[in-house]
Amino acid sequence: MSATAAAPQGQIGRVWTRFRRHRLALAGGFVVALLLASALFAPAFAPQDPTLLDTALRFRPPFADWAHPLGTDELGRDTLSRLLYGGRVSLTVGLVAMVTTVMTGALIGITAGFLGGVVDNLLMRFVDTMLCFPQVFLLLVVAAFVPPTLLSISLVIGLTSWMEVSRIVRAEILHLKEQDFVAAARALGASRARIMFRELLPNAAAPILVAATLKVASAVLMESYISYLGYGVQPPLASWGNMLTNAQGYFDTVPWLAILPGAAITLTVMGFNFMGDGLRDALDPRLRMDP
Repeated sequence: MSATAAAPQGQIGRVWTRFRRHRLALAGGFVVALLLASALFAPAFAPQDPTLLDTALRFRPPFADWAHPLGTDELGRDTLSRLLYGGRVSLTVGLVAMVTTVMTGALIGITAGFLGGVVDNLLMRFVDTMLCFPQVFLLLVVAAFVPPTLLSISLVIGLTSWMEVSRIVRAEILHLKEQDFVAAARALGASRARIMFRELLPNAAAPILVAATLKVASAVLMESYISYLGYGVQPPLASWGNMLTNAQGYFDTVPWLAILPGAAITLTVMGFNFMGDGLRDALDPRLRMDP
């Protein structure tokens, strides 16, 4: 094995060693893997069609029978099936919103950090202006004019939450562009675009990866919030947020209808946050503690 091939493998090994020392991160990674697998294979795991109505079976409690292990809702729909398919929707929104957030934030951050000067000032003032408005306010304003589809909700969440990523990327680029490898690339006649996207962006991947992990949790939580307010995923499509909305009128009598999707949201957010913390400790150069 060549030295150039061994070096990245050795670095990956050190990152994994640091990551696995973070017990909560490992637990979070396990929870995230479990949730992703259950969402991906929802048709195989779901005992019933999540849209199947049977009013004769309304409000069956959990573990009352094997046909409905987690009971049924106010329309007789199987709760476990709706949780699995709702996880598909909520995690899809979270992942698509995360990709949108990271791509937008990284593009603006690397442009501002590398070009500097007037471009940097204009872009950062735009970021500051966007940060003046609460994200929920921006989401509700946009949602009032955009039909609530799975794609539109994901894009709206992503396009209203990129500002922190842009600041992180800009700070990293300001540090990296003073390094020798950038000066060498300039001396070889590399274009600005090549330096930005072939030299700087890969070296800024660590904080971007950490931010991406944390943004999935934020997007899932935001989707649940706007769905709870009635502006998110619309029935009959299930999401954890609209399951909470449907359950709010029955919490006194059938609390599990709210507790189960609430627990799924909590586990997802905690799992991604713990995993993001572990990745930050393992990847962030300012936090590295190599043995």
